[in-house]
Amino acid sequence: MIKVVYDGQCDLCSREIEYYKTISPQNRFEWLNIKNLSDTFLKNLNLTRVEALKTLHAFDNSGQIHKGADAFMLIWKQLKYWRFLGLFVSLPIIRQVAKIVYQLFATWKFKHAPHCQIALKEES
Repeated sequence: MIKVVYDGQCDLCSREIEYYKTISPQNRFEWLNIKNLSDTFLKNLNLTRVEALKTLHAFDNSGQIHKGADAFMLIWKQLKYWRFLGLFVSLPIIRQVAKIVYQLFATWKFKHAPHCQIALKEES
């Protein structure tokens, strides 16, 4: 089962994940809202709360971690009608552009989300 660690306090993030939940095959994903996870649980995933809030994380069936755009590609490849996008975005040049665009969004979201800034202060 693919584990997806996402920021459920981010409106855009949670809406997107809620949509994926409605179209994903049963028993394919375990959706883990950071808000509901203990620091100990995150530590067992080798993540801090701040790292988890900064970018989407997904763990494939072998336990390999996929971050940001790579996590989305992993998710999309499992979803009917989204598989093509997952394969398309995996192409070398498209993948690099997707990573840059995702990182720009993730950095902006982290800087502007109050709950992210609180976590950053608490972790310091």
